[in-house]
Amino acid sequence: MMTTKLIARLLVAATLTAAAATGTAFAQTEAAMAGAAKTGTATNDDAITSKIKASLADQKQIGVTTTDGVVVLSGAVASTDIGTKAIQVASAVPGVKEVKSELTVASK
Repeated sequence: MMTTKLIARLLVAATLTAAAATGTAFAQTEAAMAGAAKTGTATNDDAITSKIKASLADQKQIGVTTTDGVVVLSGAVASTDIGTKAIQVASAVPGVKEVKSELTVASK
């Protein structure tokens, strides 16, 4: 996470230096900051997804996607207890803002 922030700051600094030479500081800085923010969010979402999948390694049928810190769990589980535990595991991962469950209980 610190590396992402450092890279973002370096990008902004480089953009400001280049922009000062061309006279378009505001537009370039805005674009650099927007790109850095999107990259940081995507990287964080990927890390969240990876952590949850690793924690649910024994539940391969559960799909995990993360967008802007919002996790969606999908798939069929054998019982409500398994679904509840998956939601709890996902909620406990740092950076998760919300967990949405699209889990269904498989009929026997």
